[in-house]
Amino acid sequence: MSTYIKFFFILFFKSLLYVLAVMICLVFILNLLGELEFFRNTNADIYFTLFLAFLNSPSMIFEMFPFIFLITSQLFFVKLLNNNQLETLKYSGLKNSKILSILTTISFFTGILILVVFYNFSSNLKNIYLELKSPFTNDGKYLAVVTKNGLWIRDKIGENTIVINSSKIDNNYLIDNFITIFDDKYNVLKNINSNKIDITNYEWLVYDPKIYKKNNYENKEFIILNTNFNYKRIQSLFSNLTSLSVFELYELRENYKKLNYSITDLDLQLLKLVTNPFYLVLMSLFSGVLMIKIKKVSSTAMKISFGLFFSVVIYYINNFFFVLGSTEKLSIIFSIFTPLIMLTFINIFMLNRINEK
Repeated sequence: MSTYIKFFFILFFKSLLYVLAVMICLVFILNLLGELEFFRNTNADIYFTLFLAFLNSPSMIFEMFPFIFLITSQLFFVKLLNNNQLETLKYSGLKNSKILSILTTISFFTGILILVVFYNFSSNLKNIYLELKSPFTNDGKYLAVVTKNGLWIRDKIGENTIVINSSKIDNNYLIDNFITIFDDKYNVLKNINSNKIDITNYEWLVYDPKIYKKNNYENKEFIILNTNFNYKRIQSLFSNLTSLSVFELYELRENYKKLNYSITDLDLQLLKLVTNPFYLVLMSLFSGVLMIKIKKVSSTAMKISFGLFFSVVIYYINNFFFVLGSTEKLSIIFSIFTPLIMLTFINIFMLNRINEK
């Protein structure tokens, strides 16, 4: 049995490396075209553009791993079928179900390795990518981050820079706020204390502000603070979660909870990552069962086409439920696990109909 496992292991990883090499090239080219378009009207160096395309590619590759595993499993069985090795293995007493169980075991442990090593590697590169590209976007002027000390916002209105620190978000309100306004040379113009700020619109309504200007101090019933942020904009600035490792996601989740901020997107991302190895297993199993069911189809291209068609269908179903979860139209658990359960039942149904003769 150990000989079979070694043979399947080598065959699987040869197939995986082949598919991965093709996908890396395609993704890199697509990223490069996107970066060239972005920097078309700038003086950015071509090597800098190439480097950005390289940094952004691994995070996209990670998202494609279910598709990559499906194609890998197809190639795995194509090689077995084309060389009549599948029939030879059956005559030696190794049933289809046993081959599939070995394949899914290899897929599972490979999925764990991808999550632990590759995802953290890709998230670090994504973070570097965002930092390097930030000066060429508006993100350098407008920044919102969540730490254990609360929400921090940096904004720029005209020549003035505004820094806001809030201890908590309650619906469309910032609670316990300290605001500092700087001039263009970063000299402090004024400090403002306020217990409550309405951030529904871009014109913030600051309630009961205590305003400090050098040696002067005054109280007002309210003031209007013009900003480039509203509640929805602040939410959107935290949307790029692929630049955070699993541990950073968990730490950010705890900070969000302290702020009373929505943790829906974080919970979705964390659950998606945790369940990713199981998703890869189910995709590999589905592909393997499908290839056994259609093994009488002589054309290799036709076999691959079947897999590509079903992978696209599965992708859109999975994405559909993920969107429902992110918009809170479905519970997070339901949106993540429903596609997995559906795929599990499809695999069980197909497994029961595999011809073991």
